Amino acid sequence: MDLKLTNKVALVLASSKGLGKAIATILSQEGATVIIASRNVEELNKTAAEIKQLTGGEVVVVQADVSVAADAENLIDKVAKQFNRIDILVNNAGGPPFAAFETFDDEQWQKAFELNLLSFARLSRLALPHMKTTGSGRIINIISGSVKSVLANSVLSTSMRMGIVGMAKMMADELGPYNITVNNVAPGLILTDRIKHTLPPDQDPDEAMQQRAANIPLRRIGDPKELAALVAFLASEQASYISGTTIPVDGGASRSVY
Repeated sequence: MDLKLTNKVALVLASSKGLGKAIATILSQEGATVIIASRNVEELNKTAAEIKQLTGGEVVVVQADVSVAADAENLIDKVAKQFNRIDILVNNAGGPPFAAFETFDDEQWQKAFELNLLSFARLSRLALPHMKTTGSGRIINIISGSVKSVLANSVLSTSMRMGIVGMAKMMADELGPYNITVNNVAPGLILTDRIKHTLPPDQDPDEAMQQRAANIPLRRIGDPKELAALVAFLASEQASYISGTTIPVDGGASRSVY
């Protein structure tokens, strides 16, 4: 299937590794010009070189901490000036720590808000004028499967991700007339560095992973490429009638019926 992403300009946040890297790679494979951004410029440069070697596509590196307003503004400004458009925005950020509700103080709640909710709102708001100019756009938020079913000790993450679910619904309603879609992708157990933070601290990691996989209907842990494939589809013309929804990528682990 031709996703018709050739020459589209895609900005992927937190893309030096993990899910962001997988998303940037598949978008580049589909012909998009990809801008990758994160705080670690050395990792970004390494990732950019790997993607270029694999796909032959143009990959631009911009160092940015998405929780810092000035960095977000500079990032969008650089992309818009260089390419005169932003077609696809993939909001993504590292997750907050896992622990019981009572262990978190105001400062930790504030940090989670700035990184995992406010940054998505800020980047979306800054990108919108450039999408409206071209008459279309795709905003895709990478959130968490915890918005569909309870994940122990994920109170910070779940609270912020639920805010994004509501925000995306409102944005889809407001931005539909501009041919801009807004969707959320909710990963379950995907093989990234963050998995270890979701495992019980008093259990052998390999044993815990096997137990978690046994509770997934597909009986395995997901690959970042499998989530990235959905993001690429949502970024495409073929997904032009999908907006305001949250799609889990979890091997059937969520037992929610809606």
